[in-house]
Amino acid sequence: MRVVSFGFQTWGRKTLQALIDLDHDVVLAVTHPASQQPYKAIFSDSVEDLARAHGIPVHLAERVDADTIDLVKRAEPEVIVVNSWYTRMPAELYNLPPHGTLNLHDSLLPKFTGFSPVLWALISGESEVGLTVHRMDDGLDTGDILIQRSLPIGPTDTGTELVMRAMELIPGALADALRALQSGTAVWRPQNKAERTYFHKRSQRDSLIDWSWPAEDLERFVRALSDPYPRAFTYYRGVRIEVLQARVSQARFGGTPGRVVVQEGGGAVVCGPSAYRGGNRGLVITRVRTADTAEHRGDEFFVRGGYLGSQT
Repeated sequence: MRVVSFGFQTWGRKTLQALIDLDHDVVLAVTHPASQQPYKAIFSDSVEDLARAHGIPVHLAERVDADTIDLVKRAEPEVIVVNSWYTRMPAELYNLPPHGTLNLHDSLLPKFTGFSPVLWALISGESEVGLTVHRMDDGLDTGDILIQRSLPIGPTDTGTELVMRAMELIPGALADALRALQSGTAVWRPQNKAERTYFHKRSQRDSLIDWSWPAEDLERFVRALSDPYPRAFTYYRGVRIEVLQARVSQARFGGTPGRVVVQEGGGAVVCGPSAYRGGNRGLVITRVRTADTAEHRGDEFFVRGGYLGSQT
């Protein structure tokens, strides 16, 4: 099958490699120029380098323009496959091939449309994450579903670990999707709009800890924001600190949310929506990192107690 691949960074490279391994005729690879985002360094594998190594023509573009559309038309693909293309694709392009355009999205649609779906799923307390192969339409991750694959979220999984495992679903899901198109057996399932959830793009502010959350939610929050993503952070005695590791306390702690009580492991933090009732577990912070990049054990860092909060 003649394929044009649109993709960027490790997700796009994984998809292009799967197309090569499946022995499809990749007639053009479209990708963005090299990323300048340092926090995604471990996900910056080059689509361009892989394509050139296999003699596949490459087109670099920040967004789809007239030149991009013209190149794709001249390539005469039977299908376009997209994974991690960061700008809008017009209908003129995604409707061009006979089989349309397949988009790979790392969630179980219609839940977690939008950005950073694996991180948001872990933060939200979901039991699984996954991958959806769906037909691109004019909405954001709203097209009819062809293939879905899932994997469970373990009790100690970090966001980075889940992202890496979710990427391993790409080759099998893509193989099944393209096989269905080629054989004429594809069954498309419309998404239930009533079940759709949309999550916005994450920024530094979204890593600020809210001590009104229950400890169980905060423990997942800390695990979700693992390196290379912006870590969970708070302020303590006038300085910004990143929370690298934490666990839910054995005892229950009451009082004001954000209060560090030096009673369990050196720093159990009072938290939860009804902390004043004393019925909540606390969050025991076991490892932090300060602005000078030094890391500290919680039982050594919080010996004086005090308060954690949203500002200095």
